Amino acid sequence: MTPMQPSTPNRALLQPATPVVVEADAVADAADRRAGVRTRAARPDELDAVLARFEATWGVGRGPDHGMLQALEHAGNTLLIAVDDRVSDASAAPALGATLGFLGWSGGLHVHSHMNAVDPVARGRGIGVALKLRQRAICLAHGIDEMRWTYDPLIRRNAHLNLVRLGAEVAAFRPDFYGVLGDAISGDDHSDRFEVRWRLDSPRTTRALAGRPVPEWRAEGGLALVADYEQVRASDFPLASRLRAASRAAFALLSDDAGLRVELDSVGDYVFTRDDPDREA
Repeated sequence: MTPMQPSTPNRALLQPATPVVVEADAVADAADRRAGVRTRAARPDELDAVLARFEATWGVGRGPDHGMLQALEHAGNTLLIAVDDRVSDASAAPALGATLGFLGWSGGLHVHSHMNAVDPVARGRGIGVALKLRQRAICLAHGIDEMRWTYDPLIRRNAHLNLVRLGAEVAAFRPDFYGVLGDAISGDDHSDRFEVRWRLDSPRTTRALAGRPVPEWRAEGGLALVADYEQVRASDFPLASRLRAASRAAFALLSDDAGLRVELDSVGDYVFTRDDPDREA
């Protein structure tokens, strides 16, 4: 039997350079320039740097090991890295950010964007957004028009990033989705999550990426968020637990009424609405 040759990207699987694909590449390139990075697929010799970035964020042993990253990269999943654009020697560029996504088909073909980590000293530059936009461009180039991921619904900055800046939508509330994580971020907190879906070529996404105003959603309930839930959790865990319990009671309305959706209003609080997610302001 002839040994298998090392895998190379299968260009035959890529979609033609349609206007949507060209636009997605341009949007990702512009995000790179704003953040001062290059986002691209991680090379096999960079897997240790990716692993180190994940472990620095969530703790050692709280994510995939080197062998799992090797398998995911070999299979062609979106294992991406962000390196400083000012470093000309790519081999010497530190991993300022990294993201991992893999193919899923439950409820329709999509890429599940599982991990997105940025070096704390480089936060605020838009590196996390740049990585997400590069993932979007790669997905569209391969004919995948939806991404999904989860986030803690009590963290306001993540809610704004996902629902407003990117234009993703809340698809479901998942109480204790990961069990007790005990990692460097969550500690003993419940791992409640919103699952979001990002329709990569929807009117909503186009509106968000263009920076157009978010509609004034017609509310039928909602939930006010504290400015920094992570700081509350670190300094006053009993209060954080009460906020978590209150959020669970509020989100129960979503499962009781299939017509209600979650959006973020202009002051950064959740509203429950029946409005079309694609409508303009």
